[in-house]
Amino acid sequence: MILFWLSLLIVVISLATSFGGVAAADRLTEDRLQTLTGVASGLLLGSALLVVLPEGFHMVTGENGFAYSPLTLGAAVAAGFVFMLVLESMGLSHAVHEEHHGHQEGHGHGHVHHPASGSVMSIGLSMHAVGDGLAIGAATASGETSISLLVAFGVLVHRVPAALSLGVFSSHETSSRRSIVGGFTLFALATPLGAVVAKFLLDGADEPLIGLVLLFSAGTFIYVTTVDTLPSLHNPETGPRAARIVVASATLFATALLLLNANGLLEHTHGEHDHEQHDHEEHDHEGHDH
Repeated sequence: MILFWLSLLIVVISLATSFGGVAAADRLTEDRLQTLTGVASGLLLGSALLVVLPEGFHMVTGENGFAYSPLTLGAAVAAGFVFMLVLESMGLSHAVHEEHHGHQEGHGHGHVHHPASGSVMSIGLSMHAVGDGLAIGAATASGETSISLLVAFGVLVHRVPAALSLGVFSSHETSSRRSIVGGFTLFALATPLGAVVAKFLLDGADEPLIGLVLLFSAGTFIYVTTVDTLPSLHNPETGPRAARIVVASATLFATALLLLNANGLLEHTHGEHDHEQHDHEEHDHEGHDH
């Protein structure tokens, strides 16, 4: 049930923000979008490093240590990072800044420019959104409600600047309204689709396997936050401010996690269930012997 409500929320926010980007195209400056992107990147980075990555390692850890070799665990994270890199190299970019920077001199307000069409941009964002769904689906398959909510929060926050970017870019396209709406819908449904497929495939799977998927997802999150923030950080004019925004939002996320953990809202339960099930099986076995 939680996956249904999370999926519905993602669809509503994605569509509302995309259409909002069209309506606010002339008022949404590059500075404002960069600020939103910085905040979202910091929160997503916090989600990757403080939630998804630790949870993935936690799930692959048993009584006898890691279920897989350390090299395999590292490879899972690297695979997520490389997967996103390959998508970018194929022209299926997700990066918000690409659609909004690099304006021609003398353009004044700087209309949105992009070498690809709106359809290609929608497909690129949707491909990346499927990866977000993979993380949410794996989190829900783990049975940890708090983890699922935190992962979904990171995805949702980062969705806002991406959807705004898509909306602003589409407002300057000559495509038909049907094509634009189709692109928005594809982007909105991509994450729920990825989440449902991941949940279906991982439901009932061993925890170490779910942990590997979470580590893969952490790699995709780390890539996204890196690509989104590097252009601003490398710019001498925007670098210091961009760094402050990312660090501040990541620190805020970490503080919130500490408060939630202090109040017992982030307790892990799947390990306890496994021990209870193991004890129950041993009890049944002893009873059968008698």
